[in-house]
Amino acid sequence: MQENLLELFIKKLSKLPGLGPRSGRRLALHLIKEKEDILRPLAQILLDVDKSVATCSICGNYDLVQPCHICSSVNRDETTLCLIATVEDLWALERGQTYKGHYHVLGGLLSALDGVRPEHLAIPSLKKRLDEHTYSEIIFALSPSLEGQTTAFYVQDQLKDYPIQVSRLSFGLPMGGELDYLDEGTLTTALNGRVKLEQRQ
Repeated sequence: MQENLLELFIKKLSKLPGLGPRSGRRLALHLIKEKEDILRPLAQILLDVDKSVATCSICGNYDLVQPCHICSSVNRDETTLCLIATVEDLWALERGQTYKGHYHVLGGLLSALDGVRPEHLAIPSLKKRLDEHTYSEIIFALSPSLEGQTTAFYVQDQLKDYPIQVSRLSFGLPMGGELDYLDEGTLTTALNGRVKLEQRQ
């Protein structure tokens, strides 16, 4: 039996972050009720985003240009590379307007529960960047969770042959916290208070 279109609409909305079946149903009803002012403009924006937004071929950011506006900017500090898990984390750091270097999006954190394995991380492209560009420092801006620490250890081990200073954000970050949920002041303090990581033997 074919699934009812409204049920499918609610099911898709329910899969959005922070939503469940009840909130998905509530949002669906609101969009349908406000069809002229919200639903149709939103549908057009979604189509435009699908057509226009792409993943940066260098850092993994989302943008309308290729490479993204950060990678192509001549005003960025070309000596530092900030390693983050997701684009959400990149945008969170950019909101603080403190860090002026380059980024590299790993694409997640190692997690057996979520099925994220080493081969899912953007490490080959990271090594390619380090081979082609001389950075004096790589900053690990990963969440201070178990997954974040495991990922940091793994990536650091993968980079042990590169003569580059490795640092991490200071421990002012709450354990288990996600970068995207932290305020700009906390992120700025953590970034400015980063510490050097010792190379693992």
